[in-house]
Amino acid sequence: MAHDDTTRSRTPPRRLTIEDVATEAGVSVATVSRALRGLPNVTPSTRDRVQAVATRLDYHPDPAATRLAAGRTRTVTLAIPSLSGWYFSTVVAGAEAVCADAGLEFQVIAVPTPEQRNRLLDESQRLERRTDALILVDVTIEPHQVESLERRKVGVATIGSNIVGHPSVCIDDELVGQLAAEHLLSLGHRRFAAIGGRPEGPMSFDVPDARWRGFRRTLAAAGVSVDDGDLHNGNFSLDGGYEAIAPLLDGPHPPTSVFAMSDEMAFGALIACRERSLGVGSDISIIGVDDHEFSRVVELTTIHQPVADHGSLVARLLIAAMADAARTATTTSATPGASAHDVTASVDLTGPVRPVISLIERSTTGPPNR
Repeated sequence: MAHDDTTRSRTPPRRLTIEDVATEAGVSVATVSRALRGLPNVTPSTRDRVQAVATRLDYHPDPAATRLAAGRTRTVTLAIPSLSGWYFSTVVAGAEAVCADAGLEFQVIAVPTPEQRNRLLDESQRLERRTDALILVDVTIEPHQVESLERRKVGVATIGSNIVGHPSVCIDDELVGQLAAEHLLSLGHRRFAAIGGRPEGPMSFDVPDARWRGFRRTLAAAGVSVDDGDLHNGNFSLDGGYEAIAPLLDGPHPPTSVFAMSDEMAFGALIACRERSLGVGSDISIIGVDDHEFSRVVELTTIHQPVADHGSLVARLLIAAMADAARTATTTSATPGASAHDVTASVDLTGPVRPVISLIERSTTGPPNR
């Protein structure tokens, strides 16, 4: 027994993180960051609650971890296809909060086209002089660009895609489509349409294709056939969702159910339906993806994904990977003959981290009445 007590006493307690404060206070990590740094857009009552929780938990950023993770510039850069949109802004807020917690500067840049992406990553631009690491959100890069970043010792992490050997966060998008199809099938629907992204866009990514594959495969297994003509471009925006569904509703054979691959597109579809006095959940069913904060307001059935956690999680994985690299570099330089295998890494980089998704059933879906 004495041996067990001694062993336990040698195990250091886990350091509290900004996520612990956020969970205890019932707010996002971005709100905690803003509250503790005295930034605007936080109500006085929320600021007081966050500060009280931080004091009670005795929360402090870890300066040792900060020094270990920080490199030449003490800056992390996040690249996204667009500066607008709820998904992107929510991811940015989570990543920025964790970087601020670690004492790192944070910057966001838009790379909406391959040309702008290539310009950012071109070695002549000396990205390594401006940032220690790069978070790519739904921005794909070529293998030679990955090798270039590795050679220049720029850390890389991704959301929405996976680069082997680097931190990545992405949900199972085929499962998203499967869950949507299973729910609509269970209600008795047999006439379907889907609203996705812009596959022909210059920075197209696999998310809408994966969701469509999962949706079609599940319908096919149930004996229901859909083809690419049933997938309509909504450009992942409210206006796009409205414009995509309007001609379907006005056509001779409107669908009884619509799978919108984002809640923002679903919101646009809801507006079009209500303009036509259609009963959503009876005349037509609509399911979205994300669980946007307004989804509860409009009672939207949706596939929940923890968007607010994507940014904070990828940033924390990236900082941990940078710390591992710094420890490895220190060990190999201090120990003759030592190699990277002499240091035990704390970050599993063999595959993406997959946050849990779930169906949230609300009033916009129901059995078809026609």
